[in-house]
Amino acid sequence: MTQPRRRATRSDAQDNRARIIDAARTLFTEAPEATLQSIAKAVGIGQGTMYRHFANREALLVAVYREDVEALIDAAPALLAEHEPLDALRLWFDRLAAYGRIKRGASLAVEAATRADLGNAYHAPVIGALDRLLTACKEAGELRPDADADEVLLLVSFLWKAGGSDWQERAARMLTIVIDGLRAGRV
Repeated sequence: MTQPRRRATRSDAQDNRARIIDAARTLFTEAPEATLQSIAKAVGIGQGTMYRHFANREALLVAVYREDVEALIDAAPALLAEHEPLDALRLWFDRLAAYGRIKRGASLAVEAATRADLGNAYHAPVIGALDRLLTACKEAGELRPDADADEVLLLVSFLWKAGGSDWQERAARMLTIVIDGLRAGRV
């Protein structure tokens, strides 16, 4: 039995999908109750185009979650290639803080992803990315040898709770404390 050929996604359709996800990320962060209609309007597309890409609001929330987590995972090796290990770890934590802020503002995305069981699917890759950063720091002699990726991720979970208009400054100060506590010689 032959499989029907899948049509390649047209470039304009791919562009529309990317624009929808970008707009949704922004709108869900600002107003978690944003509707598909408001997102379509912000992108400048019709309802039909929106529904061709996302059957419902939950599907769009899951797509935003998936894209953000994958970008966070992919950032670890890229940061290590461009920066010293401890700087790469700090920059990754900064991205995690930004993601945490989005996640906090769009908690519905997390709920949708949990229903789709994406939280469990992405836990190991996120831990793997963090472990890669921690290992590079340990090998460079910059980090205490007992730093464990699961524990460090739990430690920085405050990023999802840092609220208020000064969240970026607060998160930066708290991350400095975490990094200082992780430095070699602190055992």
